[in-house]
This record gives sequence, structure tokens and C-alpha cells, in this order.
Amino acid sequence: MEKRAQGMSLQQRKDDLPEILRRFEQENMQKVAAEKYRCHFHLMAPVGWLNDPNGLSYFGDRYHVFFQYSPFAVNGGMKLWGHYTSKDLVQYKYEGAPFLPDETYDKDGVFSGSAIVWKDKMYLFYTGNVEEEGDHDYIHSGRGANVIRVISEDGEHFSAKQCILTNADYPAECTNQVRDPKLFQMTDGTFRMVLGAWLQDDKGAVLLYSSTDLEHFTFEQLYTTEKAFGYMWECPDIFALDGHRILAVCPQGVPSEAEQYQNIYQSGYFIETEETRTVDVSFKGTKETRTVNPSFKGTEETRTVDASFKGTKETRTVDASFKGTEETRTVDASFKGTEETRTVDPSFIEWDMGFDFYAPQTFETPAGRRILIGWAGVPDAEYSSNPTNEGWQHSLTVPRELRYHNGKIYQLPIRELGQLRKKEILPEKESYVLDNGCGELIFDGIAGSSSAAICVQIGTGCSLSYEKGLVTLQFTDDSGAGRGKRVARCEAVHKIQILMDVSILEIYINDGEIVMTSRIFFPEKDATVRFLGQAEMIQAWQL
Repeated sequence: MEKRAQGMSLQQRKDDLPEILRRFEQENMQKVAAEKYRCHFHLMAPVGWLNDPNGLSYFGDRYHVFFQYSPFAVNGGMKLWGHYTSKDLVQYKYEGAPFLPDETYDKDGVFSGSAIVWKDKMYLFYTGNVEEEGDHDYIHSGRGANVIRVISEDGEHFSAKQCILTNADYPAECTNQVRDPKLFQMTDGTFRMVLGAWLQDDKGAVLLYSSTDLEHFTFEQLYTTEKAFGYMWECPDIFALDGHRILAVCPQGVPSEAEQYQNIYQSGYFIETEETRTVDVSFKGTKETRTVNPSFKGTEETRTVDASFKGTKETRTVDASFKGTEETRTVDASFKGTEETRTVDPSFIEWDMGFDFYAPQTFETPAGRRILIGWAGVPDAEYSSNPTNEGWQHSLTVPRELRYHNGKIYQLPIRELGQLRKKEILPEKESYVLDNGCGELIFDGIAGSSSAAICVQIGTGCSLSYEKGLVTLQFTDDSGAGRGKRVARCEAVHKIQILMDVSILEIYINDGEIVMTSRIFFPEKDATVRFLGQAEMIQAWQL
């Protein structure tokens, strides 16, 4: 079926593919749903392959979760969008596949994107992938990365597609690898869009565009690091959380460092600070040019300078520290390069320290909560996700509420998931048996410190341990399907919350200070969990 779909003309895809897909789903969903490792409350594709969550939004009294979808191939194939809706982010309804690769500007894949609500309409943006015929590397040549816009007035029916941006609209320093538009609205009513990019000098970056009407966009600036931090930044997101501005990205090509960056591709965020920019400074009346690093208010050796930024009429007053001098001078400052470039602080914080987490997206609920959903998977991983022979692959994480605390973002499952608790589980010989591998466990008031040993045994071959300042998630049998060990540094462990859903494990330590997500495949139907340590309170529920 995958070959047949790929071989269709664009007109055939428009005319015939929706019905072919509907019948394929209908014929295969029942078989797929009965597979032993199918999750109970994590979102999966009805059939086939799922990866990035997209278009997270609240519109028309419902939450909307779109996802990148390859229905005909369990290892990824023709990319479209699937669509779920929910009243509560707990129970979902599958709404079908609204966007297929059926135009010249998206013929090789409906790639990731986002949604934004404005004037009682939902605006959806995604990357239309185009691969030209011929001898190309599809990095520097041969690939079209188009931004496509679709509008919906009810969340069920969608307008014709409109191509908003093409390769010609991106800065010259970009390769053909530009994708994953994420939209957000400013307090003044204008809009911003970020795109992930691979630069010609093999640096990852984020492009920022502005708009007043969600149709016409103007390039504003480029976010990157002074030294390369990966060659490509996928799935960018910018949002405010408790007064802090967050830039989230998925950098590819970052080498592992001890307990950091253990997966093949990473996912995390930078916390943007005030005026963290590197500028070229020309002292008035001299020919001398120096590079300075602006510091923040409240630090020692603070000097006030008038800075004029190239390409704008804007003049700002910033606080700058001149290292090794006591002089105060008025300077003209301009950003390095021909276009305005912001250099972000290279201190990158990973979202999830487990095996299976990538491509998260956030959105804000009507109540002002910032919610994150990620893909419980990683592209190009050496280990497997097991059910590939049964017609499906991968899931999304549960929705997580974000809060800022102690210089980082904490994540916890949304409180609405509490309605999944069916009954409390009582211990049997100091163990907890989860029927069908579905349950929630909370170990609170743990007597843990950097020197105290703690261990949670999950099944026969999976363990979560803490000793000497390191949390370790480890598989020693086939339940890991090739997964080995992941570690995270932590000063102390006082609380562990575990969500288990047949073949997925989400671990939240210290109310979400550290999160570890992994697929897990028990050979037996039920799962047994045992806690080795001391805790003031242990709670367990069947889900």
C-alpha cells in the first residue's frame, strides 16, 4: 500500500487517497488495537507510524492534537497529519487525516508544524517537503522547505492550502534544511513564527519572523550559539513561563558528554536572559574596535552604554561590563553580521533524560497553563520499539504541565489524569502488581541523599536506582528491546512518581525536576514493581 500511495499522481492523491486511507484504517484498526503492547491512555496512531506532535491548541471548546503520521508503513513512509480531539486531554476521538501530500509544494511530505487561534479561526502551519529529481544531497541542494498555511473555522473542515514561504525567503546562510514552523502571539497583538534551521557552516539555528496578519511574514533575526551546538535545530518553540522567556529546540549532532546528551538526538531548552548578546563595539573618536559581553543588572562593574542596532532605528540602553577596565565610554554597538543575530547562552537543559523523548511542543490552555506533549520516541535509535510486526509504532507522552522553579522547568502529568485511577493497589509481599502493566505509583518522603541508595525494580529486568548523586534507569533483559542505561545527576531524591501504560514508562523525580521516558516490553501480561528503600508514603493505583 505504501508503494501504491507513493506512486500516485498529485491528482490521484487528491481524488482517491482520502478514501483509500479511510478504508485501510478501517480494515486494520481492530487488529492493531488488539496487539499486546498497545497503550491504554497514551495517544498512538490508529495504524502505522507516529512521530512528532503538531498543532497543539484549544479551539471550539475542544483540545486539538495533530501528529505526523505514516499510516501505510510501520517504519515511516509517506508523511501526513493525523488529528485527535479531546474535551479533557484524557479521552480522545480520532478525527482522521486532514492534510495529505497532494500539492506541488508538499508532494514529498506534510512535515511538522503548529496551530494558532485568532479571530475565531484556527490557523495551521506546517512544512511542505519537496525533493527535486536529480543528483542532490538534499541539504545544500534539491530540497524545498515550504511553509504552508491552512485555516479552519470549526476545527473539522479546512481551507485550501496556501504556500506562505519558500527557500527564497530564508537567510542566505541557511541550507535547504529549514522546517517546523511554530507560531505565537505577542502582547501587542502581532505574531511571531520560529523555524528550525541548518546553517551553511553546520550550525543549528532558529529563524524568527514577524507578521501582523498571519499571511505576510518578515524575517527579524536568527538565534544560534557562538560555537556550534549541533548542526540542525528541529522543532523550535518560544514561550514565556513564570516571567522567563524559553527557547526550546531539538539539536541534532551534539556529542554525548558523561550523563548529558545520551540519545542520538537531543531535546531541551535555553532560558533566555536580558540582552544576552555579543556585539562589536566601536569607541567614538577612535579607530579601535572591541568585542564585549553585556552583563545583567545587579552585577559588579556595570556600565551604561548607548547601543544602536544595525538595520533598525531603535536605540536602546543596555548594561555592559567591560572586563579588566574601569573606563566608562559611550559606544556605538552593532550586531555581528549583516543581519541581526542573537547569540543564546549555550547552557542547554534537556527536557527528558530517558531513552524515548523527542520533538515536544507546548501550548497554553484557556486557564493559562503551559502544557507540553512530546513524541515517545527518537529518530534513528539503535534500539527498537518492538510492535513493528503488528502494524503500528510509537506513541506520544501524556500531557505535562510546566512550571519554572530553581532555574529550570519542572514537568508533571496534568492533574486531569487522576480520573484514570480505578482502584488503589495494596502491596503483596512488599511488591505492587499492575494488571496489564497499567498503573501509577508514588513514593514520597524518600530517605534519600547523595550518598543513600534507592532502587525501584520494574519487572525482572528494569530498575530505577539512585546512589552517589546519580539517578540510573537501566535494562538488563529483553524488556528494554535493546535499551541499556540512562543516567541523570540529582542532589537528592525525595519523591518518585511512575506512570506505566503497557509499553511505556514515564518517571517523574522530585515533582518533575528530572523526567525519564522509556518504552518497555514485558514478556508477561502484568507488571510487578518493588521499592527498595525507605519512604514516608507509598501510593499505587490501577489505571
